[in-house]
Amino acid sequence: MRLLYNFAMYLFTPLVMLRLMARGMRYGDYHLRWRERFGTFASPRLNGCLWVHAVSVGEVNAAEPLVKALMEAYPQAPLLVTTVTPTGSERVRQLFGDSVYSVYLPYDLPFAVKRFLRSVRPRLAIIVETEIWPNLYFACRRHGIPLLIANARLSERSLRGYARMRSLVRKALRCVSHIAAQSRTDAARYRLLGAEPSQLTVCGNLKFDMPVPCDALAEGISMRATWGAGRPVWIAASTHEGEELAVLQAHLEVLRRVPDALLLIAPRHPERFRAVEASVRSLGFQTATRSGDRLPSAHTQCFVIDAMGELLRFFAASDVAFVGGSLVPIGGHNVLEPAALGKPVLVGPFTHNFEEITQALLDAGAGARVAAAESLGEDVLHLLRDEKRRDHMGKEARKVFDSERGSVQRVMKLVDNLLQE
Repeated sequence: MRLLYNFAMYLFTPLVMLRLMARGMRYGDYHLRWRERFGTFASPRLNGCLWVHAVSVGEVNAAEPLVKALMEAYPQAPLLVTTVTPTGSERVRQLFGDSVYSVYLPYDLPFAVKRFLRSVRPRLAIIVETEIWPNLYFACRRHGIPLLIANARLSERSLRGYARMRSLVRKALRCVSHIAAQSRTDAARYRLLGAEPSQLTVCGNLKFDMPVPCDALAEGISMRATWGAGRPVWIAASTHEGEELAVLQAHLEVLRRVPDALLLIAPRHPERFRAVEASVRSLGFQTATRSGDRLPSAHTQCFVIDAMGELLRFFAASDVAFVGGSLVPIGGHNVLEPAALGKPVLVGPFTHNFEEITQALLDAGAGARVAAAESLGEDVLHLLRDEKRRDHMGKEARKVFDSERGSVQRVMKLVDNLLQE
């Protein structure tokens, strides 16, 4: 099975490179630093570093409190944070600046993994969420590197995908020192893939421990003053292709009943910023963008957030938050940022990537599920018109967020134990 896996990796690597080149036509950063994807980079002295891998923006945001805890607990240890996407790499720079070293994780090719580990020589490897790469895991065991999967989650879809090569995945998981699962459901799914009970601990979700700036809500109030403090505002965050049109049609419906309403829309991927802006303008909305106008004016009907890492402040400036990736079968995105700020949350029918967190909000009355794209406008309208319900949902959302905190401390105990061993 491992021979077949390696053959497939070598076979498909040229196709993956072609895909990167194609994406680079729209988002130039995909053309840069491609040697890192084969384990080649100018490495500073990282011998004995603590290495955290977070595939993209969502995982980097989840890892933020853990990385900061590692900095505080082990100030003398170099920190390496790897990602896979340019947006993830940019988010690392935004959050940590020069306090960590950041490169792309190489493809799971034996020679690339060997070259990477020889360059960084980590003292501990921490993989955030769901990244099972057999050659990487085997190499960590061969080099005596403790491997921890933190914030481990495994959706039903991912379980089915990994199950196709169950024997290889089972052997890879036996290389893992410990798995800090988000929930009992995630732990059970790892068991089905071959993890031993002794490897598993349910530690909760790191995202509940994300730092919420004390002045976030005050900044939101300040921003609202620029476009009219009394205007109803809703945000559609992390939207995907196939969702923006539904969001814009929903806003047309909202405007028919509430003419001064404002929509803030934030596409998930930077390469789609221009396309979304063009769609907004083509429908005749009075439009402004973060890159061109900084903030909406009193006449703006739709504001495109074409910038990364700024969602928190715009959540704070909104009355209602719709979290994208849920009207199309992507599986949803992080609902905790609006919850942390006490905002009512709307999601579509597809939330399997964050099923337990989303369900906790729904059960507490802190969120509501939109049955279909056609009903989004009506659901938003109901909330914008019902301040009492919004306040209740917001308070419940904050309660859910506060009650689940503490995952970082539990994961750090596992880190301390592994480093002592």
